[in-house]
Amino acid sequence: MNVLDYAVMALYALMIVLITLWAMRKVGSTRDFFTAGGKMPWWLSGVSHHMSGYSAAVFVAYAAVAYNMGITLYFWWALPISIAVFIGSRVFAPRWARLRIHMNIESPMEYLVTRYNLPTQMVLAWSGVLLKTFDVGAKWAAIAVIINVFTGIDPIIGICLSGALSLFYTVIGGLWADACNDFGQFIVQFVAAIVMLIAVALHLGGFHALLSIWDHLPVGHTQIVQEPYTLGFIFAYFIIYTLSYNGGTWNLAQRFIAASGGREARKAALLSSALFLIWPLVLFWPMWAAPLLYPDLADPSRAYSLMAMELLPNGLVGLVLVAMFTHTLSMTSSDANAITAVVTRDILPGMMPNLFQRGKSSLLVARLTAFLFIILTLIIAINASHFGGVLSLLIIWFGGLVGPISIPMLLGLLPWFRRSGSAAALTSWAIGVTTFFYVKFVLNDVSTATQVAAPVLSSLVLFTVMGWMRRSPVDPQVDALLHALNSDQGMPEKSRWPQESSVSPER
Repeated sequence: MNVLDYAVMALYALMIVLITLWAMRKVGSTRDFFTAGGKMPWWLSGVSHHMSGYSAAVFVAYAAVAYNMGITLYFWWALPISIAVFIGSRVFAPRWARLRIHMNIESPMEYLVTRYNLPTQMVLAWSGVLLKTFDVGAKWAAIAVIINVFTGIDPIIGICLSGALSLFYTVIGGLWADACNDFGQFIVQFVAAIVMLIAVALHLGGFHALLSIWDHLPVGHTQIVQEPYTLGFIFAYFIIYTLSYNGGTWNLAQRFIAASGGREARKAALLSSALFLIWPLVLFWPMWAAPLLYPDLADPSRAYSLMAMELLPNGLVGLVLVAMFTHTLSMTSSDANAITAVVTRDILPGMMPNLFQRGKSSLLVARLTAFLFIILTLIIAINASHFGGVLSLLIIWFGGLVGPISIPMLLGLLPWFRRSGSAAALTSWAIGVTTFFYVKFVLNDVSTATQVAAPVLSSLVLFTVMGWMRRSPVDPQVDALLHALNSDQGMPEKSRWPQESSVSPER
């Protein structure tokens, strides 16, 4: 990289600063900080949902999968996500926006006190915070690898620089800054990805060569299903994606909560679904062609970065680095905002009700919590190797544990699971987490598919069966809540839901 590349990066940093300063003027309360005041347009919500759905790990860990195994990556990652979000556009996305309107929530976990009870909310909130701490740490570790390849900067310094920029716009600008920066970052990434695709095509001999790479790639690169990404793995991850991308991953739920209504949230989900269907093909094609350009590469996780360094002219190299950098900032910053919402709106009022009143939160406390969360994730990133590396943190740990946490949260929105109360929620969570640690650390020679599938399937079965077996009547307040989430009709902008009676015993 030369001065021109660093100038591009400086302009990008300036863009973030200007957007953040603009967003700061729109943040006057925690409602603005966490949900953009419920005024986020559907197209911004949709782009932000897409950008917050993956990080620079796509260009590191997933680039290695594309280099070694070919097209299977699209069929167990991008395509299932697109289908999952499309389903969620009808089932889940509108209900998140209606929750905000109906209950004035600012956190995706806030409604669980009414749906189940306070202990259930606290267990799910704490376990989700711990999981996302390690997940975000993996994202920082991934961007450090990329920065190191492009600039030679030590990975620890790269982690700290990334974290500092994220701290600035997350703590100051809240969700408005996150979403608007996501949109700007998408434009940068769009230009960079198209440039990268053109550069690879020209290097291979023309655009027709992009379509013929499959005839020259190693055997197996055109196989959709191959070890360890078997049909069982793809099915398990489809369930996980359905839960995660429709709100089980809290920052993605926030994009729907911030929409002005159910219809707008549905349109945002449809836009994100379309982007996940089409856009990864543009991103992955250079990765799939990488074995032709760099056969026998010692470290495939550096394939995408090496192509950018060697195939692009100065200036555009910096643009590609910025594009990969933006993915991590989009995801980690939105995660920090979501975690902050859960801590300040759910955990602190549950632990210290005399100091933190339920339903109310301080903007100062919110910003301090966001700051501390990002600092903790940076520490995790510096020590990522102790947890099996980036790919293990992303696929095994997150995939195995997100299901037990998100099943009670997501399915609790649906009337079909109205009879599944707090006992079902806590039991399914406990069995799912226990199953994960058992198959990962006790059983020997367990496949990746089993490590990912066993926890989520055990949780899903228990949550469903315990609801069917329940004989006690359902709390009328729960029935009223689920009925209200079915439609936008008759729903006022500011509903006075009786939150003071929401902390109750077994539902």
